[in-house]
Amino acid sequence: MKKQFRIKKNEEFQATFKHGKSFANRQLVIYYRKKEDQNHFRVGLSVGKKIGNAVVRNRIKRLLRASFQELEQDIKPYYDIVIIARIPTRTMSYEMMKKSLSHLLYKEKLFKHSK
Repeated sequence: MKKQFRIKKNEEFQATFKHGKSFANRQLVIYYRKKEDQNHFRVGLSVGKKIGNAVVRNRIKRLLRASFQELEQDIKPYYDIVIIARIPTRTMSYEMMKKSLSHLLYKEKLFKHSK
């Protein structure tokens, strides 16, 4: 994922948590906030230590990044999106992860066109 599509700073994460909206399913929690001053969406990923060791956490982040890359052209611009992984993501395949992420984005109307 390109650098311009990522949220890295703690202040940006905190601003999304504080001023954004949230929604969750069993596997993932999404926080999102509209930012008119940018021309593309940005993504921040958070996978806590409760979920597993570094290998497991990095695998989950890799699957989420790959899912975002595949859905990239369908996601509305102008948004900062933070995804928090929950414990069930430990055993999820790529297809399951993508489906769960798509569900959250669809429910919160973050897709350009209804899927």
